[in-house]
Amino acid sequence: MSEHEQQTAGTGPTHDPAHDSVQGEQPYRSGFVAVVGRPNVGKSTLINALIGKQIAIASSRPETTRKAIRGILTTDHAQLVLVDTPGIHRPRTLLGQRLNDIVEESLSDVDVVAFLLPADQEIGPGDRRILSRLRADFATKRDDGTFKWKVPLIAIVTKIDELNREQLINKLIEINEFADFSDIVPVSALEHDNLNEVKNVLIDHTPEGPQMYPDDQISEERPEETIAELVRGAFLEELDDELPHSLAVVVDSIEYPEDNESGAAYDGKIHVLVSVYVERDSQKPIIIGKGAEHLVRVKKKLRTPVNRIVGGKAKLDLHVKVAKGWQSDPKQLEKLGF
Repeated sequence: MSEHEQQTAGTGPTHDPAHDSVQGEQPYRSGFVAVVGRPNVGKSTLINALIGKQIAIASSRPETTRKAIRGILTTDHAQLVLVDTPGIHRPRTLLGQRLNDIVEESLSDVDVVAFLLPADQEIGPGDRRILSRLRADFATKRDDGTFKWKVPLIAIVTKIDELNREQLINKLIEINEFADFSDIVPVSALEHDNLNEVKNVLIDHTPEGPQMYPDDQISEERPEETIAELVRGAFLEELDDELPHSLAVVVDSIEYPEDNESGAAYDGKIHVLVSVYVERDSQKPIIIGKGAEHLVRVKKKLRTPVNRIVGGKAKLDLHVKVAKGWQSDPKQLEKLGF
C-alpha cells in the first residue's frame, strides 16, 4: 500500500464507487499543489507546460521566480491550483528573506507537494534541506524513524532528455531511496515528454472537491502582476549575464481609452505604463541598450502576450529608473511589491 493510500485509507468520509457508476461520472477533484525544488530545476517550465501558456518566468538563470504564482489547470474532472514557490535558498539579502517567507505562505495550505529533482544533477544539500523542511511541515516521525506524510509527496524527475535509459533507471532508484515518495514521475517539460502522466498523477492524489475557478481562468494574478513578470523575464533573457538580479518591474497603470466627459470607451490603444527599477545608475545603460535596442526588442517580444492579457491593442511604455540598494531596503521592497 503506498503512502497516499495509507493516508486516505480509513480517514474521513469514504467515497462510494457505486454512487459514481449510478451517476456515470468519476468524482471531481480539486486542490492546491505546491511545486518545490532547488533554484533552476525547471519549476516554471513545468507549470507553463502543464497549463499550456506562460504564467511563470522560465529562464536559464536561477532564482528568477519571485512570487508564489498560482497557475490554474482545469480538466473535465479536476482543477489544480499550482503554486510556484521561489526556489528555497539561504537568504543573503532582505529580499532573499522575503522570498523564503513567500515559500512559507504558499506551503501553509496545500493538498499535494510536487518535489522537482533534476535527472542530470546529483541529489545535494539543497535537496536535503528542502526535504527536512517538508518533513517539518507535512510529516510525523514514526517510532521506527520513518516518516508518515500528511499530504502526498510526489517526486517529479525533470530534464530526463539528458539521460539514456540505463542512467534514468539508476536515477529513479536513487530518488526512491532519497525519501518515502507517494509516487515518482519522470518528465521532460521542454520536450513535452510524459507531461500527461504528471498531470494524471497529480490529479489522482488530489482530494475530491468542488471547482474553485471558472474554466477559462489560468492564473490568480492581476493583469499588472502578470505583465510585470513577463517584462522582467524578457529583460533577463535579453541581457543574459550582463545584468545581476537587481531588476524589479512595476506596472504603474493600465489605461483604457475612454472619453473624459462621458467615460464611454472608444477605439484606441490601451496604454500600459511600466517602471523598470535597477539598483545603480551604471545599470541603466545596460538595460536600455545602444540606441534603446533592448527596450525596442523587449516591447516587440511582448506585443502579443500583453495584447492578450489586456484584451486589446496595447502600447507598452517602459521607463528605466534607479531605486538605490532596493534589495536590502524594507521601504523600497514594499513599494516594489515584496
